[in-house]
Amino acid sequence: MTLIIFYITSAVAIFATVMMITRLNAVHGLLYLILSLLSVGVIFFLLGAHFAAVLEVIIYAGAIMVLFVFVIMMLNQGQATIDEERAWLEPGIWIGPSLLASILFAEMMAVIMLGGSAATGLVVNSKQVGAALYGPYLLAVELASMLLLAGLVGAYHLGKPMLKKTKSGTKS
Repeated sequence: MTLIIFYITSAVAIFATVMMITRLNAVHGLLYLILSLLSVGVIFFLLGAHFAAVLEVIIYAGAIMVLFVFVIMMLNQGQATIDEERAWLEPGIWIGPSLLASILFAEMMAVIMLGGSAATGLVVNSKQVGAALYGPYLLAVELASMLLLAGLVGAYHLGKPMLKKTKSGTKS
């Protein structure tokens, strides 16, 4: 049963990721990205990496997605954006993400009701994760932090012309 749930969750993760990449609207892509991250958290849980699953949900699907929402709100483009946000309230737009989230919820309920036994049974605590991240994977952690810093600097420079237009009083 766990193997079937694993494959369904993997299919949801792949589908949500493809939908996230192909969406033209940033908020729609964000919804699919949240579903993709939640399904990866379920996969970690099914594989016995409970700590990694919790980190995936709290850090990525939680904190980083809130950051993305704030960035989208900061880049608000005026009345056209408000009209577009009103169109998002139509029920048809929410069918895809709601269906995928329902599948993930049903899978988690099935795992919990069946005892929640993982395939590996290994428990990884935070001390082991910290020792691995700052031991053999130190270079990878530092490279990831530099990549995030480069993305932050790039986002600042992309948004800088809009900030100048807003300060000067001319809105596009």
